[in-house]
Amino acid sequence: MDDEPLICLPGQRLCLCDKTYTSGQGTYERQGYIYSQLAGYVDIVEKDGVKIVEVHSSGEQTVVPAQGDIVTAQISIITQAYAKCFIKCVGDTVLRRPFRAIIRKEDVRATEKDRVEIYKSFRPGDIVLGRVLPITEAHVYQLTTAENELGVVIAHSERGHPMVPISWTEMQCSKTFIKEQRKVAKVLPEKISKDFMQSSK
Repeated sequence: MDDEPLICLPGQRLCLCDKTYTSGQGTYERQGYIYSQLAGYVDIVEKDGVKIVEVHSSGEQTVVPAQGDIVTAQISIITQAYAKCFIKCVGDTVLRRPFRAIIRKEDVRATEKDRVEIYKSFRPGDIVLGRVLPITEAHVYQLTTAENELGVVIAHSERGHPMVPISWTEMQCSKTFIKEQRKVAKVLPEKISKDFMQSSK
């Protein structure tokens, strides 16, 4: 382990917090365990007989999604209960590597939650704006699109053509004019990072 530094992700449980090990820089203690706050390398510093567990960013990526952040994500898989996606931007910053996330059925919109159908809200490949919810599971972020400004911002039809929003719940193919249902975000195109558009090609 000394030769190979342990790499961790935000929210990852590292070890017990006891008389031997205590939480240090880049970590936090919860319910008797030490968790990582950062994506980076684990370092154990011994001081006065106590081992302080620290996490240091590798420097390659200092930005990670945090509770309340607006993020840009790409939908990968949809089920009846949720949509899986990958967070690719935090604000205007394009991440060097994506983070896994899910949007649960009950977090898609603010009203009529019991009538939400995932396949009428998102499709694989869609680009969405979402807000990061409090972390409940290690390694997986949960997002909500239950605000007017959040939801699908870029989509392509089944034939691969760009779609344009025509209402809060529909987008239309720019070539065939076929309509498809989506949870559409009320957003200006300028809010989508140009760097992200280039990286998603």
